[in-house]
Amino acid sequence: MFHGFVVRSLGRLRGYADRCPHAGSPLAMFDDRYLTREGDLILCASHGALFRIEDGLCLAGPCAGLALRDWPVRIEGSDVVTD
Repeated sequence: MFHGFVVRSLGRLRGYADRCPHAGSPLAMFDDRYLTREGDLILCASHGALFRIEDGLCLAGPCAGLALRDWPVRIEGSDVVTD
């Protein structure tokens, strides 16, 4: 089963698979809690890894240098859709 999430930053929409590249666990412990308090990075709640929103690159934590798996999403009208 696939689980993903969508985040909007600076007017751009990004989608990622909800799996930490370090251990394969979901990033959020609670639904819709993917970002840091500041809302500027994606946070893995299990390991504390921090990822850039714009490309999913891990900046800090046990998977530094790895990246989240991209999930292509786009806006059609008022809906978010994927291929």
